[in-house]
Amino acid sequence: MKLEVFSDLSERLNYNLPDFPLYARKGSLRHFDRYAAAYHWHPDVEFILILDGSMEYFVNGQTVPLSKGEGIFVNSKRLHYGFSAAQTDCTFLVIVIHPSLLGEGTLAGKTYFEQKFGSATEHFLLLQPEVPWQQKVLDSIKQLYEHMHDGSDNLFRRMSQAANLCALVSDHLQSAPEQGNDEHAWMLIRAMTRHIHQNYEEKLTIDEIAGAGSVCRSTCCSLFKKHLGQTPNNYLIQYRIQKSCEMLKETERSIGEIALASGFQTSSYFSMVFRKHMGFSPQHFRQTVEAVK
Repeated sequence: MKLEVFSDLSERLNYNLPDFPLYARKGSLRHFDRYAAAYHWHPDVEFILILDGSMEYFVNGQTVPLSKGEGIFVNSKRLHYGFSAAQTDCTFLVIVIHPSLLGEGTLAGKTYFEQKFGSATEHFLLLQPEVPWQQKVLDSIKQLYEHMHDGSDNLFRRMSQAANLCALVSDHLQSAPEQGNDEHAWMLIRAMTRHIHQNYEEKLTIDEIAGAGSVCRSTCCSLFKKHLGQTPNNYLIQYRIQKSCEMLKETERSIGEIALASGFQTSSYFSMVFRKHMGFSPQHFRQTVEAVK
């Protein structure tokens, strides 16, 4: 379940069927480095059902704990990712539905989608089995996943089930007009993270990151802290570690070459930071990956 995330943090989804934008998969946190997916967003709405274990789910600056049997609805164009701070596994179902399946191609459908799932509505809804209507949503997530994998080719039924899922939550999403003010903040964050993604191998300062968003240093730090829950430097280091893991897995380059290519000045500093964040050395990481190939 490797995520393909672009420099603006948008995700390219590998839908189950070509030209039918509905994603229904089973996933496990253990498949992600450090039991954490990458920050990402997409125009699709997303539903998660926890099958086993637990995780924390980050949505637009808020973190929600999820346990077995619970789930979450994530609204359109919200930055989000799932992770386990304790680095323990969690198995879950994920359903992702593109607006085009909900009539976005028509003026009325586009208007209604914006009204129900636009920036002025709640970022997410926690789904708990104790609440009857939320249990219906959780059951519907499982039913749609099963139907997507039972060999049936009835696309109308899949479209109907997807629309029903969205209809169930749309009746309970509350208006939150003050969140419309966050849209500008997210535009700035995307500009700054894009600059990091495009220049991570170079020496970067907070002033340069702030400049990519045309904001001052203090505003840059405040935006990262409020909406991403970390400092710009921590985000930069995590991204460098992520890219170094990819190179350790996919290339035969030396540790020193990978250190420089991922933005670290020396291999010794790279190894120290890698161990601090990953819990083991780059060499051990590479050996572990090679052992399971």
